[in-house]
Amino acid sequence: MKGKQTVYVNEFTDGVLDPNKEMEYVVKDGGYIVANTAPGCWGPMITPALKGGHEVTKPVYVEGAEVGDAIAISIKSIQVTSIATSSGNDEPVEGRFTGDPFIDAKCPTCVTVNPETVIKGIGEKAVHCKTCDTDITPFIFTHGYTMAFNENKSVGVTLPKESAEKIAKNGKHYMATPEHSIQNPIVTFAKHDMPGVVARLRPFLGQLGTTPAQAFPDSHNAGDFGQALLHAPHDFSMTEEELEDRTDGHMDVNRVREGAVLICPVKVPGGGVYLGDMHAMQGNGEIAGHTTDVAGIVNLQVHVLKDVQLEGPVLLPVEEDLPYLAKPFSEDEIAQAKALGNSWGVTELEESLPVSFIGTGKDLNDATTNGMERAAKFFGISVPEVMNRATVTGSIDVGRHPGVVTVTFLVPKEYLETRSLLEIVENQYL
Repeated sequence: MKGKQTVYVNEFTDGVLDPNKEMEYVVKDGGYIVANTAPGCWGPMITPALKGGHEVTKPVYVEGAEVGDAIAISIKSIQVTSIATSSGNDEPVEGRFTGDPFIDAKCPTCVTVNPETVIKGIGEKAVHCKTCDTDITPFIFTHGYTMAFNENKSVGVTLPKESAEKIAKNGKHYMATPEHSIQNPIVTFAKHDMPGVVARLRPFLGQLGTTPAQAFPDSHNAGDFGQALLHAPHDFSMTEEELEDRTDGHMDVNRVREGAVLICPVKVPGGGVYLGDMHAMQGNGEIAGHTTDVAGIVNLQVHVLKDVQLEGPVLLPVEEDLPYLAKPFSEDEIAQAKALGNSWGVTELEESLPVSFIGTGKDLNDATTNGMERAAKFFGISVPEVMNRATVTGSIDVGRHPGVVTVTFLVPKEYLETRSLLEIVENQYL
């Protein structure tokens, strides 16, 4: 199939990122991907037919992308289309899954695995097995809320019981669920535990990346969620070595928003760019485990970076989102540094620009180590050098608890040039 300049994607996986499936969408190098994304997390979590915790877009083949390359994904725009959503802290329901409620949900009565469902009424018992009519949701809330957004999507307000129940009765409309999505709308549960909370919107993509080298449930394509796959009692059981085939597309890093550039590893021919799990807002860490899942329209531009071999994603945030110490220096700061250097015999100042490496692991300590090791390996330097640079010219920031971080520091331009990243980083910050 010949690549198109602009590819429009409104179809979704069954919750599995499978490199063995032929990619139906093909885009040119330098072309655009426009997608209508489905809400992530809670909707798929109460839809047992989905075999992952999200419902992401079908992957897009990027012409010219070969294993060992990278794909730079520029986020041109993110637009929330949902009118309302619901979220909160989760609790799995025993007896309604075998090994992992995100992956192998089952009906406790007819024992069908990944059964189809129907919605009957509202509330946490509204999701029923299509075969035997049993209440079947694999997850319930420990504490939750329903939130509505204003027309220009600048603020949201959590709702009281009556309003939450009104939305619950017409869930797909209020969540603007895309036509090809099969998920049950989470607003059906009509949660209303903290009405009257005001929140600012700053939408971003919790899922953005490339297809892993073997089949992964979409929500488990990360070093922390992926731990649940180790020696698991289902079809996606993996060893620690096989877990390295992930691409860490499930990051929940709130800096992956409009204006940012995400550089992703290519581990299968064509890369297989996919996206989803848009959130209306999220504080660092996503400490509740979930945040405001929404549908939306996303416009991305992709560029193949030949022979830029990465183990995980590299993020170029918008300048506003950079840690204070990692922001590019102003002309006045450079002048001050030159004067100081001259007084101490420093003849040449290092020129540098910011880069954030994504690190993931079973906990935040392992994720930090992973991010630093990825940076060190990529630039051919030592981990202690990364530690020093991140300490005085950057920061370690939590993306998602328990195990996603960003390792950000000012990188010498000569390092970037050697690894063919100088042009793209300069375009982002200069």
